[in-house]
Amino acid sequence: MSMTDPIADMIARIRNAIVARKSLVTIPSSRMKAGLAQILKQEGYIRSCEVRPDSKQGLLEIELKYDKDNRSAIEGMERLSKPGQRFYSSASDIPKVRNGLGVAVVTTSKGLMTDREARKQNVGGEVICSIW
Repeated sequence: MSMTDPIADMIARIRNAIVARKSLVTIPSSRMKAGLAQILKQEGYIRSCEVRPDSKQGLLEIELKYDKDNRSAIEGMERLSKPGQRFYSSASDIPKVRNGLGVAVVTTSKGLMTDREARKQNVGGEVICSIW
């Protein structure tokens, strides 16, 4: 059975792992998911991400980040652009997540980047998700 929204599946798996206090999440890999995980690592929301080969498409292993009180670095994640309703935005209209305390991930003609990078490079695109 095919999956209609793999990015939403990735976000749900990460959210479920946080609720269960897991340290490692394994997700079927793709370039988009690996790029999203790399942005999460750059922004300090996860410890590490690595693509491991398997017999199919590869597995993306994400190590989640917790503080000394066992609270996750990720408070919430939300899918903004969905397969049934895409959400495109120009550089000046890209939404700020939690007044700049969170990050929106945008896919542009120059690749996957954060909302701050997109505004800085003055490029718009599809707003994939927001993380705070």
